[in-house]
Formats: sequence, structure tokens, C-alpha cells
Amino acid sequence: MTIVVAGSMRFPPEAMSEARPYLAARVSETRAGDGCVEYNAGEDVNDPGLLRFSEILPDDALLMADLQAPHIAPWRAVAAWLGVSDRRFTAFDATHPRPV
Repeated sequence: MTIVVAGSMRFPPEAMSEARPYLAARVSETRAGDGCVEYNAGEDVNDPGLLRFSEILPDDALLMADLQAPHIAPWRAVAAWLGVSDRRFTAFDATHPRPV
């Protein structure tokens, strides 16, 4: 099984300069996690304050473990402090992927 997670979070544009170091740490910590195939986060160049995320994991168990990882709670606390809104994430079963 392969799990693909796609999502986004919105911050006030003026909070982005303060959010970037925390985001960089979150990306590094997630990429270093056991079993993470790929993890990416980036700012939408056409929509200031919008962050987009993508992640590939080998199975649901690792996704559930990742959501409980030690670095998640501090990231969520910082995001709340910086005014995060409109948080949307969806996991997809990509067991039979194909290039498009």
C-alpha cells in the first residue's frame, strides 16, 4: 500500500517570515522519520500565506504514527500562535499509482 497525503494551511501573510523557520524544522524532522518516502511543503507563490503540503508513506500505520510524532504537537502550537486557519489535509490510497 502507498499513502499520499495532500493538504494546505493558511497563515496571515504577515506571519510567514516568523513561520518559515518552524516550517523548515517540521519538514526536516518529518523527512528524518522512519519510513517517510517523501515530504514537501511550500508557499503558494500566487496566494500569500498559503502553505501546501504533500507526503508519501508506505502504509496507514506509519501515517497514524507520524501524526503522533513528538514534533507534531509543538508545530501545531506554533501554528495556532501564528494564526493558522483553513487547515485541510486528505490521505489517499495510492496502491496502484501511474504517471500522468
